[in-house]
Amino acid sequence: MENKESSFKPYIAADQVVPELTATSIVLGVILAIIFGAANAYLGLRVGMTISASIPAAVISMGVIRFIMKKDSVLENNMVQTIGSAGESVAAGAIFTLPALFMWAQEWGSAEPSLIEISLICLCGGFLGILFMIPLRQALIVKEHGVLLYPEGTACAEVLLAGETGGATASTVFSGLGIAAVYKFISDGLGLFPSEISWDIPSYKGAAFGTSVLPALLGVGYICGLKVSAYMFAGGVLSWLALMPAIASFGGNSVIFPGTIAISQMTPDDIWSNYIRYIGAGAVACGGILSLIKSLPLIVTTFRDAMKDFSVKEDHVRLRTEQDMDMKVVGILVLIVILIIWLVPAIPVSLFGAFLIAIFGFFFSTVSARIVGLIGSSNNPVSGMTIATLLFTTIIFKASGNVGHNGMIAAIAVGSIIAIIAAISGDTSQDLKTGYIVGATPRKQQIGELYGVIASALAIGGVLYLLNAAWGYGSAQLPAPQAGLMKLVVEGVMGGNLPWGLVFIGIFIALAIECLGIPIMPVAVGMYLPVQTSAAIMIGGLVRWVVESRKNVTDKQKDGMINSALLYSSGFIAGEGLVGILLAVLAIIPMGGGTLGDAIILPFSLGKIGSIIFCALLVASMFFYANKGKKNGVDDGEMKGEVTD
Repeated sequence: MENKESSFKPYIAADQVVPELTATSIVLGVILAIIFGAANAYLGLRVGMTISASIPAAVISMGVIRFIMKKDSVLENNMVQTIGSAGESVAAGAIFTLPALFMWAQEWGSAEPSLIEISLICLCGGFLGILFMIPLRQALIVKEHGVLLYPEGTACAEVLLAGETGGATASTVFSGLGIAAVYKFISDGLGLFPSEISWDIPSYKGAAFGTSVLPALLGVGYICGLKVSAYMFAGGVLSWLALMPAIASFGGNSVIFPGTIAISQMTPDDIWSNYIRYIGAGAVACGGILSLIKSLPLIVTTFRDAMKDFSVKEDHVRLRTEQDMDMKVVGILVLIVILIIWLVPAIPVSLFGAFLIAIFGFFFSTVSARIVGLIGSSNNPVSGMTIATLLFTTIIFKASGNVGHNGMIAAIAVGSIIAIIAAISGDTSQDLKTGYIVGATPRKQQIGELYGVIASALAIGGVLYLLNAAWGYGSAQLPAPQAGLMKLVVEGVMGGNLPWGLVFIGIFIALAIECLGIPIMPVAVGMYLPVQTSAAIMIGGLVRWVVESRKNVTDKQKDGMINSALLYSSGFIAGEGLVGILLAVLAIIPMGGGTLGDAIILPFSLGKIGSIIFCALLVASMFFYANKGKKNGVDDGEMKGEVTD
């Protein structure tokens, strides 16, 4: 693939100095980090997923800084989204693991983790995730520019530039934003039609098929393109139309752990949640290990180049857009975090164990940064990587005699740090991609990320305590699906009844895919996620393919079509993200024995037919804006900072 580092020109040139890490951007970014962290914590505990906050933060920042404060700085807006998006990432890693500690406290009648312990765990994971990305930035963000697309990072840059340049570019982005916002609100807010549709296949027991009909996934699919979308979809087909029917056919009336009822009585969703997620976790873990092995030469080169910074005295000679945090400072901070991990009572590990956590963290930081470069942060399988970590960690604790309650708590604490590292490193890489496109100073962005982690880490403990006091984890209101799965994994390893066979099935499927020369990770992610997710991404990829395949148009017209739909798709991600955060806030405002979110739901629904009709209209709108791009003659030269593949 072509390396586009040398030909790329950022929107703000390296010799330009404009406001960036200011008091305004820090304060606004910290506020958004806390808000997004709290809202996404609730959303993830209730429905098992979080929403990327980069684009919502960027849009809010533009509204406050550009239109209210009458200031004009794309880099200042970029800094706000950099700081603000950290809250969502810390929340994602925390809610996938830490609620298990509250569940055990309830079961065992023991003390819950303290606010200080929760904050320290979040700080350690968040800091390591950011610090590990610093020496990797040159390799992943710069040298592979045009190869790793970073969909949300690219989309966020387009939103920032649209707000900066105005004109047709801005109208296209904000048209997508507005349409997606209204669409999301009438679907998930008012409940006019389901946001996800699926069908069981009666004559093919255990199989099911469906799709999400929400705009963000269509946008991600369009930005990723057909090839990556197809790999993900292939993983979903393998799980939902091959493995699940096989389990249903051979399982019969057997009750096979971790299932608690006969397989013949399970729905496809039951089979997926009880068996396929373990297989997918094994595939993701194998893909991650192979990805790291393949990346070793690049990683070694990256670190070798980074270590040269030790001998560089004239930092001012480097261009502003090439300046990272000093590697000596990075190394000292990593050592301090390792010492904190060693000293925190909630993480009963030796100093050697703390170093092992850092090594595991670097591995998953690298893997996470590559995954989000391919398929975006929204589909980053953090829980899959956490499961892999818990498997190895719990085995080590058990073999070393650290068993029982203490060993299980220690495993979850370690898993939580790794989960936060994976989440925040993925977010950081997206933010650095956005900064690379718009011309930000990497060092200032990295410092901004640290501010966001500190703010959200201090707030997330209180959020977890409040939600647990209100409903309790594992309840109908807060099922905490990922945390429940992590709890099950640790209990299974400690009790010796983990379904290793399922994990190894995933591992060997991944190895077979590798032998075929197919990229493992997008297929493994597709196996792990619900098929509705990968099907929606596939639809977006197909739209991109149809647009790219248009005949009887000039190259400039085709570029205009592709890029106009890209801007529109970027607006999709922004609009759904904003309303997703709004709905999460409405869902925690009490009203009349329920919540404000419950109160606005309509008493009727258009059902699946409505979902299909509205999804078709959404796809049609993508083609409409593609054709509009042909008429407007938008081309690459007018869209500064865009990534093309």
